Amino acid sequence: MPKLIIDRQIVDNTATLLRNAEDGAFAAVPAQGLVIVPLAQYLAQKAELNARGDVGVWFAPDDEPELLGADAIRLPLIAIEFPAFTDGRGFSIGRLLRERYGFTGELRAFGDVFKDTLNYLTRCGFNAFVVRDDKDIVEALKGLDDFTESYQSSVAQPMPLFRRRQAG
Repeated sequence: MPKLIIDRQIVDNTATLLRNAEDGAFAAVPAQGLVIVPLAQYLAQKAELNARGDVGVWFAPDDEPELLGADAIRLPLIAIEFPAFTDGRGFSIGRLLRERYGFTGELRAFGDVFKDTLNYLTRCGFNAFVVRDDKDIVEALKGLDDFTESYQSSVAQPMPLFRRRQAG
């Protein structure tokens, strides 16, 4: 079974991530188990998907968090796709979901995710990571401890270093 990192622990990835068909048709939602649907599918089938209770939503880099808005707080999981290392839009989506829309559930990064990105993803509010298949997940987990301090404020540490020093 595939693995992922959640809250600094390596666990089984039991969720099924659905993708639309080539023609744009929505994928069939399995009757049981945690499923992650594309944002467009969630918006189109919101009532029936919310009734399940075990549904998450995933964002492509060009999806707007405003489309989900206040519905974010009802979801147990939101996943954000990082199709390439050079595409940083997912960092902004994650931070907006945490800070503007009050999302407190599992915020999962998937796609081109590896050790060097985990610390920065955590600073934007991510707590779950599906590491690329060609990377060692145990080694990637160590990336969460690459830096012990940061100067700027973040979702993970809202107070900048100079304020922490003044307070301490």
